[in-house]
Amino acid sequence: MSLAAEATSVADYLSAQENKSLLRFLTCGSVDDGKSTLIGRLLYDTKLLFEDQLATLSNDSRKHGTTGDDLDFALLVDGLAAEREQGITIDVAYRFFATDKRKFIVADTPGHEQYTRNMATGASNSDLAVILVDARQGILTQTRRHSFIVSLLGIRHVVLAVNKIDLVDFSQKVFDDIVAAYREFSAGFGFESLVAVPLSARYGDNMLERSERTSWYDGPTLVEHLESVPVADDALARPFRMPVQWVNRPNLDFRGFSGTVASGSVRPGDAIVVAGSGRTSKVKAIVTKDGSRPRADAGEAVTLTLEDEVDISRGDIIAAATARPEVSDQFAAHLIWMHDDALLPGRPYLIKIGTRTVSASVTEIKHKVDVNSFQKLAAKQLALNEVGVVNLATQQPIAFDAFADVPQTGAFIVIDRMSNLTVGAGMIDFGLRRATNVHWQALEVDKASRAAMKLQKPAVLWFTGLSGSGKSTVANLVEKKLNALGRHTYLLDGDNVRHGLNKDLGFTAADRVENIRRVGETAKLFVDAGLIVLTSFISPFRAERQMAREILEPGEFVEIFVDTPLEVAERRDPKGLYARARRGEIKNFTGIDSPYEAPAEPEIHLASGEHTAEVLSDEIVAYLTAHGYLL
Repeated sequence: MSLAAEATSVADYLSAQENKSLLRFLTCGSVDDGKSTLIGRLLYDTKLLFEDQLATLSNDSRKHGTTGDDLDFALLVDGLAAEREQGITIDVAYRFFATDKRKFIVADTPGHEQYTRNMATGASNSDLAVILVDARQGILTQTRRHSFIVSLLGIRHVVLAVNKIDLVDFSQKVFDDIVAAYREFSAGFGFESLVAVPLSARYGDNMLERSERTSWYDGPTLVEHLESVPVADDALARPFRMPVQWVNRPNLDFRGFSGTVASGSVRPGDAIVVAGSGRTSKVKAIVTKDGSRPRADAGEAVTLTLEDEVDISRGDIIAAATARPEVSDQFAAHLIWMHDDALLPGRPYLIKIGTRTVSASVTEIKHKVDVNSFQKLAAKQLALNEVGVVNLATQQPIAFDAFADVPQTGAFIVIDRMSNLTVGAGMIDFGLRRATNVHWQALEVDKASRAAMKLQKPAVLWFTGLSGSGKSTVANLVEKKLNALGRHTYLLDGDNVRHGLNKDLGFTAADRVENIRRVGETAKLFVDAGLIVLTSFISPFRAERQMAREILEPGEFVEIFVDTPLEVAERRDPKGLYARARRGEIKNFTGIDSPYEAPAEPEIHLASGEHTAEVLSDEIVAYLTAHGYLL
């Protein structure tokens, strides 16, 4: 063959590969259902393994394998040492393979309950789910949980792969019973297609070619179905959305807004709106590194320039002016909790939706879902791997779509403020418009004028520390001294508040969070009245103290850590609470069976075990004087 012919042949091959459709799918199910083995077998049967890879697989199979003298195909995917040692998948592994008809990206996701969050990550970008079931075990709890998550994440095509059919003598009855049970419990999930295939991933039965050992099965092989399932990319049909990733300003003559088009398409001249502000303009040009473009579609990274000077920042969403997203600070969502520490209503978290991150909290858990019966159960918190329907409130209004309408702008993650770990994933159902008729009332007399009359700068003096640390004693002395100086104060004490405002709350973690949330909001009102507010609460969690700080203006929150060693507090024990807690008569007692998270950088750090309350109170008054709170 001539060089020209070879070049033409290569060009034709590359063109054919480019024009193949791409299917993204994941494998999921319970532990030991054979997910990694299935993917390894697909790579082997489609002849995508080189000789050196096969040699390595042979050596690894002898060292780590669980299939005797046979190749252990799971080792092609389970690459982590811990995965090979334990024989389980821990992280999500992505693999590419292709057939003559289609290209594939497959995500091998963990089956262990502990790594459900990793499974949800793999499902978030998939068009189809292959849910494996061990023919010997049938439908398990994790099968139900993964199927439910698959449906929540909008995957509408499912393959039920009844694996290890060889270990039940290729029994049609076993297969039919499993398929019937699966169809029964998944009937309400809204799957567009559900194809069941009897498999032996280890030996290749019904993977690439039909198996003679399942003569009773007349459906497609796994690969035949994957090649033919019609998965249309409907992102183009959705309204135009582009979250702004970066404001591109290389020089004084150019200002563009860069990001990846999440859905729909855009052309020069199209009318757009900045979702948050409502400002409108038209697209002037679509710019890429290769020059200007006449159009940009979903999935493409571009820079837009506009005809008008519009204030746009990272995190804003540029949308079609005729099909705008919703903007609200409250919405309802399905939430998958992914952390060992339970979700607590009222606790502040960060949520990231698109390119925007805002402070938010769950205001109510409507219910959680039992993954076995799919019943709606009452709940005060969500534990690891639980799924619930919740209401959320954000600190600032955000732009979003319902997940069912535009998944790209309707999905979000929840981030722990302290550890920066992703602790949850959510899908927005709808905005809560309950407060659209509630507006801030303009008041003639403001906080500054109220404070000026009192010759003071309003603030919250937030006393925190263990029970028995002396918080209330010191706070009382400080208020007396401020009163003697003619200053206007109010003291909110933990015990007193629980007799009235918070008498309906107990001492669970969830109730403690709500207790501090209410106190913080009450203190804010007193600050607005121009007062110096003293709050004396254990307030054991940093996140809740941070929440109280953030609802106030800078400089209005003074955290006072009354630092007393536990043994000193127990020795004092003025109310006998520690003794009762040690005997088990009081549950969830801070310092005994409930944690106390000491402040990292309080404005005032008092060594309560070393000085008298009189000395400590003088230290606080001196701080207030030096920092301009007493005018």
